[in-house]
Amino acid sequence: MSLSSTAPTPPSHAPLPQEAMPEQQLWDTIVIGGSAAGLSAALTLGRARRTVLVVDSGLPRNRFAAHMHGVLGHEGLDPAQLISRGQREAAMYGAKFVSARVTEVAEATSENLRSMRITLEDDRAVFARTVIAATGLTDRLPEIPGLAERWGTSVLHCPYCHGWEVRGQRLGVLSNGPMSAHVGQLLRQWSDDLTFFSANAGELDEEVLHRLAARGVQVEPTPVTEVRGAGSSISDVLLADGRAVELDAIFAVATMTPNDSYLNGLNLERSETPMGSFLAVDPMFRTSHSQVWAAGNVANPGANVPLSISSGNFAGAAANAAMVEEDFDAAVAGAHSPSA
Repeated sequence: MSLSSTAPTPPSHAPLPQEAMPEQQLWDTIVIGGSAAGLSAALTLGRARRTVLVVDSGLPRNRFAAHMHGVLGHEGLDPAQLISRGQREAAMYGAKFVSARVTEVAEATSENLRSMRITLEDDRAVFARTVIAATGLTDRLPEIPGLAERWGTSVLHCPYCHGWEVRGQRLGVLSNGPMSAHVGQLLRQWSDDLTFFSANAGELDEEVLHRLAARGVQVEPTPVTEVRGAGSSISDVLLADGRAVELDAIFAVATMTPNDSYLNGLNLERSETPMGSFLAVDPMFRTSHSQVWAAGNVANPGANVPLSISSGNFAGAAANAAMVEEDFDAAVAGAHSPSA
């Protein structure tokens, strides 16, 4: 089954204020991506008295959801409100913003410090000592009629994000690879009326099938051909043999593709995970390039909003620490130079 980006695309969040960008300015850090991870990094760096530019295209991954859950202190908050607050908070400490898409990150040269060249979609270039990639990922859904347009409402992806809201209802899991059986077992915690549509799960061994059956999960091997219902709700799914299975919500295991193509020229190391190939980072979220960090879903497909905020905070602090070391190295070298 082919895969495509979730569609249709809802309106983006309020555009970032356009900043005048002196092309010759060397920013301390350019943060690429202005959602939870990127704004957290910008806030941390701003408070460290760093010059920070946030470049964002205005299409965060969770724009399809009306509420966030499991985010302590922000339970039920609209994700757009979190971004708006984050923008204001980062701006309080001097962070600047521009609405644009980055097409390439490459090494550059400067008189005294190593720097990175960040090219925008209109061919403008901006320069920074460090880069933090926080552009998230794209969820690609099976091309089943009725599926994509319900994404974020009655077609869901995370039991911890959405399970409570559909607890006790008629739920389904639309398989898409080996992780699907894990999701199927998780969802049994929220409902005892659960159907696992296994057509695209790969070959399930007898032990997995036995475990699902032991807790009353119905395994349906016939492919789903359509998701049906009024508006954004679900009434049932149609199967390839003409049968219909009544449901109130379905959890779809999407294919996760990191939004990191602008980094391809750096040949960064990657980690192969059960959810795909993602940028490899160290415990402080530094990539294999000494001037590039990656935070949030662009490096960790399993990161929720709290983890994305945390990784952005750590990446920002780590980038600042690296620049502190570089500043001291330069000062020591200058103090020992013949002309000092």
